[in-house]
Amino acid sequence: MNNGSCFIGVAPDRAAGLRARVRLSGGVEMPWLGLGVFQMGSDAETARCVETAIRAGYRSIDTASVYGNERGVGAGIRAAGVPREEIFVTTKVWNDDVRAGRVEAAFAESLERLGLDYVDLYLLHWPIRGRIVEAWRAMQELHADGRARAIGVSNFLEGDLEEVFALGGVTPTVNQIEFHPYLQSPELVAFCRARDVQVEAWSPLMQAGAILRNPVLEGIARRLGRTVAQVVLRWNVQGGVVTIPKSVREARMIENSDVFGFELSDDDMAAIGGLDQGRRCGPDPANFAF
Repeated sequence: MNNGSCFIGVAPDRAAGLRARVRLSGGVEMPWLGLGVFQMGSDAETARCVETAIRAGYRSIDTASVYGNERGVGAGIRAAGVPREEIFVTTKVWNDDVRAGRVEAAFAESLERLGLDYVDLYLLHWPIRGRIVEAWRAMQELHADGRARAIGVSNFLEGDLEEVFALGGVTPTVNQIEFHPYLQSPELVAFCRARDVQVEAWSPLMQAGAILRNPVLEGIARRLGRTVAQVVLRWNVQGGVVTIPKSVREARMIENSDVFGFELSDDDMAAIGGLDQGRRCGPDPANFAF
């Protein structure tokens, strides 16, 4: 399956769905659904949540150096007792390190905090204009030596991606962007798919915000006997978008991951597609100051 394909199959159970993967450009396989750990707080809390998620069947964990909880992620992975090769670990280099020209040093620090020999996916967290080409060269080096199995970007717009593609060599496998029914960015998504860049959604539930009270989504959820969150997350994976909802509660983790045993109809997909408002809950990649 490639980036332009949609994940539309119905898995026989939740665990099988959590093992379902998309093949990225370059051949690395990434789970369709994982756990995000943004704003999880202490390393102890993060470790508990990561261990709980893995024991509940999750096989993908997404963190970042700026989150301040990479040590907790590593501790949770070790405590869960699942073989390392079964867990897909993503982390990201922060903007200050990009500006300082220390992508490779920052990566080594992330590995030390995680307690790992490699990560499955390493991302440039935000597009630092004027430093994109230099930073991507460093990312290519990390990929070449095998410590980052795949490399990609986060919050990149079309022009930012063009800079990377113009450089040549290994190109981004993933672009992790804010993506939910109120912010669908169809032009950016189409741009990524045309270039074999997998789109991944952060904040797919708008941080449990207004999207969960949308009447269109509520109606679909009632008809299917599902929660609104499940409908939104199913819309993501059925539409070919990898997604990483965050939760600190085991019951919610299980609910969020129980999205592989049903399908949305074409009418449902179209109705959700019609909810786009261009509405963000996070910073604008075209205009940020950090």
